[in-house]
Amino acid sequence: MIPLPYGRHAVDADDIAAVKAVLESDWLTTGPAVDAFEATLKETLKAPHAVAVANGTAALHAAYTALGLGPGDTIIVPAITFVASANAARMAGADVVFADVDPETGLMTVDTLNDAIQSAGAALKAVCVVHLGGQPVDLAAISAICKQRNLLLIEDACHAIGSTYQESTIGDCTYSDVATFSFHPVKTIAMGEGGAVLTPRGDIAEKVRTLRHHSLVASDDVPRQRLMHDLGYNYRACDIQCALGKSQLQKLDRFKQIRSALVEQYRLTLAALDGPASLNPLKVTTEPCHHLAQARIDFAALGTTREEVVAALASVGIGTQVHYYPVNAQPYYTDLYGAADTPGAWSYYDKTLSLPLHVNMTLAEVNFICRQLHGILTGQDMRQCA
Repeated sequence: MIPLPYGRHAVDADDIAAVKAVLESDWLTTGPAVDAFEATLKETLKAPHAVAVANGTAALHAAYTALGLGPGDTIIVPAITFVASANAARMAGADVVFADVDPETGLMTVDTLNDAIQSAGAALKAVCVVHLGGQPVDLAAISAICKQRNLLLIEDACHAIGSTYQESTIGDCTYSDVATFSFHPVKTIAMGEGGAVLTPRGDIAEKVRTLRHHSLVASDDVPRQRLMHDLGYNYRACDIQCALGKSQLQKLDRFKQIRSALVEQYRLTLAALDGPASLNPLKVTTEPCHHLAQARIDFAALGTTREEVVAALASVGIGTQVHYYPVNAQPYYTDLYGAADTPGAWSYYDKTLSLPLHVNMTLAEVNFICRQLHGILTGQDMRQCA
């Protein structure tokens, strides 16, 4: 294992005890730990309704489906995101139009959304925004556009648990119809796998609860049986996952503080080195809970490639990742829709590199990473520097 991977979960004795208690109980799935996790998630994020599901992709698919999106509908998705944001729309049968993004933050903007709306046509029914790396989009402005055009608004908040926007908490759905979350091990809160759908609408929450269990509902006509009127899925999160998730949620404030301190150290150290690398800027009134520490580097101007820099960092024990290759350029989508013009997405992708960020890191390790990166980019040998 690389000594400093780009992401890593943090599980302690309290988490292990919570999981052990479930393993020693009568319920391993669809039991009280699921209800307890959902209640804690609602309270933490100030959301009216929360439904736990198997993973973040299941959350997106269930949300799109519960909102009634499907064949004949179009959903706008940003070009920079994990493929699931778009794939879940296709799983629901809807088409996707890709919005370009700000070349510095990777976020959908009012301007890029309006351009995408012009391309989408009359079939447009919804917009999915992505809070990339934990930094929210300008929700108030985008929500205003959606309300003016009678469009549903979905927040893919899989990176953003713990983030706030103006006076709202990401997940409280002040501006949206639904927010979805992922609890993959590299996220701020880890459940192994796991996800959730949060919504202000009781009808949507009930639909997601039904969808996650094969759409089976109790029937007065057939005693002791459940009947399936619509296609459903096995999207349940088990009690083992939810016990871990509830325990992790109780650490969210501490995790956010640590991540914020680490990102601030990255920002200060890279600025002090006054070199060719800097962190992506914050452009919206927000207090992000950082999922990623993303450096901006003009590799082409430096006469190098990202692959060469990644290899050099790996040689000194520093793991990195790239978030993300533009989804509209994935072969599936170019075969389906042809090439899309997203210059902002390509500029962002060409200059981004995700550096290690997880709560077990120290400020000294951040300094080490910054100095090694600076040395590699400037041709200085800094392998012995701490």
